[in-house]
Amino acid sequence: MSAADLVSLVCCDLGSIVRGRSMPATELAARLDAGVGWVPANLSLTPLGPLAESSPFGSTGDLRLLPDPDTHVRVEADASAGALEFVLCDIVETDGKPWECCPRHFLREALRELHDELGLLVVASFEHEFQLLLGPPLPPPFSLRAQRRAGAFPGEAMSALAEAGVQPMLFLPEFAAHQFEIPVEPAGGVSSADRSVVLREVVHDVARRLEVRASFAPLLDAAGPGNGVHIHFSLLDDAGRPALYDAARPASLSELGGRFAAGILLHAKALSALTAPSPPSAARLAPHHWSAGAVCLAERNREALLRIPPLVSLAGADPAEQLRLEYRGADATANPYLALGAIVRAGLDGVRSRLPVAPILDRDPALLGEAEAARYGVGALPSSLEDSLRALAQDDAVRAWMKPLLYDAYVGVKRAELEAVAQLDLSETCERYAAVY
Repeated sequence: MSAADLVSLVCCDLGSIVRGRSMPATELAARLDAGVGWVPANLSLTPLGPLAESSPFGSTGDLRLLPDPDTHVRVEADASAGALEFVLCDIVETDGKPWECCPRHFLREALRELHDELGLLVVASFEHEFQLLLGPPLPPPFSLRAQRRAGAFPGEAMSALAEAGVQPMLFLPEFAAHQFEIPVEPAGGVSSADRSVVLREVVHDVARRLEVRASFAPLLDAAGPGNGVHIHFSLLDDAGRPALYDAARPASLSELGGRFAAGILLHAKALSALTAPSPPSAARLAPHHWSAGAVCLAERNREALLRIPPLVSLAGADPAEQLRLEYRGADATANPYLALGAIVRAGLDGVRSRLPVAPILDRDPALLGEAEAARYGVGALPSSLEDSLRALAQDDAVRAWMKPLLYDAYVGVKRAELEAVAQLDLSETCERYAAVY
């Protein structure tokens, strides 16, 4: 008797772990309208295993994982491994109404708010860095040898991601040991965060089939560079016209774009609790780590939290279509729906409040004097998850974007993570997270 093909109905939880239930693939069509059962307390599961003690959920209550057919992924494999097949789900009440703690619903509501107020849509792409745990020898950074050292993995990963529908663009060797990045084509709104989830699961599965391990953890080596997620996004009107581009302004960033950026910078410390939300995350976000060493807006500067990537004129490319902002303060421990939803709401708050247009830094922020740093709004991100959670608690606007039940559940999970590693040094904490992500 041959093994049944299984399809999993899954969601991405507050620790960015993909969880769900599986069934024979032949039953998927019958489950599309009603989904499968789920439990509120599942949202208080921590990435490190245990249920958070400080959880707003008890043993009562029932929910449904309702599949979104547009997210159906199937990646074929050899007979010994079986296909990877899953569908991303919304977490809903038993009558189908959105559950207030569903991360996809959080992002969807932020996008709706942006469109209702400004008539704008978000197109985004999540650029993930990750490492293969291959051991020595260590090829030179960014080298062809680094890619070739990974054996069959690059080709297998690109093929599997294309089959999964996430439209991979490039395979890039990076700076750290056996570190790589696979940029994907941007997608609209919720679909961009869906692609982030799919990419990580596909990369993990390809690595497993090739009998190696992949890790997206923020830091594998406490003394080395880490793995970030660069969230690129642009804003379009309903006709597809870019809203961030204005050739007459500095760096071609429109006034609206400058106010949008100012909102993100204003709320940056609280945002870090949602975008870099694990105990080792903050150690990566330090000056001269090419991550996000300074809270500022800059052009072509990889030390800035918000970066304006270069506009390329080769081959007649349209600069208006290229103009985007890159948020560099995220990593794979962040739920992508919460991260993007919070960034969108922060930017909207900047436009709504008519904040002064954010000045664009043109040099290394670490070299600024006190007066210049004040002029450009340069500051530091929180130095620990504890500080990030404190900033979140003190930022009334950001906290209000989360329903009280979602806020309590989220903080409960994060505090449980802090408690779980309280007796570990940074190197030991990195090892724990490398095994999970």
